[in-house]
Amino acid sequence: MITCTLENDKRAYLRHIVVHAIVEKSGCLLLVKRSLNISESGKWALPGGFLDRDETLEKGIMRELCEETGWDGVVVSLFRINSNPNRPHEDRQNIAVEYIIKPIREIGIPDNESSEVAWVPIEKLPPVSAGRRMAFDHGKTIQLYLQYREKPFPLPLLV
Repeated sequence: MITCTLENDKRAYLRHIVVHAIVEKSGCLLLVKRSLNISESGKWALPGGFLDRDETLEKGIMRELCEETGWDGVVVSLFRINSNPNRPHEDRQNIAVEYIIKPIREIGIPDNESSEVAWVPIEKLPPVSAGRRMAFDHGKTIQLYLQYREKPFPLPLLV
């Protein structure tokens, strides 16, 4: 939560905005293993992170994708806005804006937030029921994406 002082000098507790990338190539999803010095360390996650103060959602997701994976891409579609105030394993109860990204090319190296970056074959993804292997609620996002991939439905999802 962010603590802010409003115009009337009252304090408010506000939520953060994060962005997540769903990146697929040749039947594999691009995942990052979170490094030991951050929350949900050692778990697989979608690339993403906090939106900076002066950037759009699309610029934020492209920056995070490059920082965490070294990959560049293009936004295909807004996939989901997850505004659930009870997202699991969150210390700030973030609002997640999730995008489907088409990978273009590898242009750099991952930052220190990722201890590993991998293209994981869809058939080898951890099941959502294995929840503790995936960070936060990213397993649920992947499950929804796989349902969409099999039988497309209108986007974006609003939760």
